[in-house]
Amino acid sequence: MEEQSADANFWNDMDASQKVLQKLKQLKAKVGRYTSLYGAWEDATTLCELAIEENDDSLLEELSEAYKTLSEDLESLRLDTLLSGKYDANNAIIAIHPGAGGTEAQDWAEMLLRMYQHWAERRGFAVETLDYLAGDEAGVKSVTIQISGDNAYGYAKCEKGVHRLVRISPFDASGRRHTSFVSVDVMPEISDDIDVQINPEDLKIDTFRSGGAGGQHVNKTDSAVRITHIPTGVVVACQNERSQHQNKDTAMKMLKAKLVEMAEREHKEKIDDLKGDMKDIAWGSQIRSYVFHPYSMVKDHRTNWETGNTGAVMDGDLDPFINAYLKGASLGTLNLK
Repeated sequence: MEEQSADANFWNDMDASQKVLQKLKQLKAKVGRYTSLYGAWEDATTLCELAIEENDDSLLEELSEAYKTLSEDLESLRLDTLLSGKYDANNAIIAIHPGAGGTEAQDWAEMLLRMYQHWAERRGFAVETLDYLAGDEAGVKSVTIQISGDNAYGYAKCEKGVHRLVRISPFDASGRRHTSFVSVDVMPEISDDIDVQINPEDLKIDTFRSGGAGGQHVNKTDSAVRITHIPTGVVVACQNERSQHQNKDTAMKMLKAKLVEMAEREHKEKIDDLKGDMKDIAWGSQIRSYVFHPYSMVKDHRTNWETGNTGAVMDGDLDPFINAYLKGASLGTLNLK
């Protein structure tokens, strides 16, 4: 027992140290971003003054490019100010579940997983796989990842909902067009200092052998943990940590995050109902369509933002959709019906 307690304390200390280092990194990034933007503004101002004094039209192209870059960076920084939610600064936990359709839907789920991984890399966020259940032939049956970085949840929360794909199926020998649906759930990582009351008697805890590709514990020990919250039916699982104890701790954090997200949603629904402006923000709301055939288009139904460059979107270019969502949310113009 003493050895297990020492092991648990060691990993808890490691987690605490990592959180401090992560916070320090986030603060340094904020200061560095402001300093860089201010420096770019000073350079552009100096260049503008020089062009005026010298009456030098040759500097116009360089000045225009500097102005464009400065405006884009300033707009990005301005959008950060819209992330004022209680948990917006937290890390994000994303759970991806394919709908009906077997291999076709499971392949679509894996495509979305890749999309979010590339988006996180573009932003310099860290990605960790918490739970992964491979599909029978291709794709994934379910996967949960954690994206860690400054305001990760604030940005990723707009991805919550159903994502619809229309394409010629690579699994259909007849070359027919198929429509697939995948549900994406997004929750904030909840820190240990936030008190979430959970009755141990309401939990069903199962252990099982880790699955998936690789890993020193795969098919060797019952280290993976699945927790079911009986009153709500919420199920979370983790199999990627070093021990059963760590997997249980991570699964409990995921459960707390889901329960907090559910409470926040119920609270918002009650407020909207009192306002007489009840909107459909249910889990099954379809938020975005990805059409690969007979034409190329990705359209967000809440903001009407769309693009024909489906390849860029699937490679992680989600910021235009996220920015449009944040602006719409701040102005109250989102179509949530």
